[in-house]
Amino acid sequence: MSLKNYISVVIAFVFLSCQQDSNSLTTLYSLPKKLKEVSGITYFSTNNLLWTLEDSGNANSIYGLNSNGEIVKNTTIENTENIDWEDISKDKDGNLYIGDFGNNDNLRQDLCIYKIDKNSLGNESTTPVYKISFAYPEQKDFPPKKTAMFYDVEGFFEFKNNFYLFTKNRSKGFDGTSYLYKVPNAAGFHQAEFIGEFKTCGDYNHCAITSASISPDESKVVVLSHDKIWIFENFTGDNFLNGIKTELYLNHFSQKEAICFKDNDTLIIADEKTKKIGGKVYEVSLKKLKSKS
Repeated sequence: MSLKNYISVVIAFVFLSCQQDSNSLTTLYSLPKKLKEVSGITYFSTNNLLWTLEDSGNANSIYGLNSNGEIVKNTTIENTENIDWEDISKDKDGNLYIGDFGNNDNLRQDLCIYKIDKNSLGNESTTPVYKISFAYPEQKDFPPKKTAMFYDVEGFFEFKNNFYLFTKNRSKGFDGTSYLYKVPNAAGFHQAEFIGEFKTCGDYNHCAITSASISPDESKVVVLSHDKIWIFENFTGDNFLNGIKTELYLNHFSQKEAICFKDNDTLIIADEKTKKIGGKVYEVSLKKLKSKS
């Protein structure tokens, strides 16, 4: 996170501290002190483990947390560098995917996703099954103009052998526009396919996208900001943006960086600790959120 954005978030914490007591989120546990910058999570119901990672400047490792928030698995991902790991996802078979596509300054030309075999999870170390590299055809300049900084990503998921990436808008004159891109789940280099765009709102602190996930039954897609969720439902195939979109308020402001489904109705959310706020893992029911919308 840039200094400018960090200052903006801190200011938002000051003005929105009254929102910290939420009747929507249930706190499951505090994250271990070792994990200061959690940037993605994904949940396995088979062993009740929450797998997580951290973003730039941290180890090239993934961590399995039990229901008490204790690190019980720690796997180093060999032959990789944590340039800016921003999210983690899984496929139907239980393989993990690490999104190394954080791109705050829209300068990177080495964006990639690593596939981690499910059978190696929990080993002391492992190497990726393969690496998926990609670029955005619409980006011609590195960096683009300050009004066209659309090529950072902090949220993605795997669906039917493709990845779907929601961009984080860092443009001057932020208007909430997020692009949706599609990348094949196959080794090698790919040009990302532009699927469409949608708008959140015009306030960066409340509406910049920090994570995304798809439900186990593949009927719902959610994207996260610091205090809101957007959910897409009743879509056909991968035409998520043409589904019914609902904005849900969490009534809780913090530096939320990660979201995943626990089941088809329950979400798990994690935030970073900033100014003694956050550094926790929460649970929330979509039915409960919808009942208050």
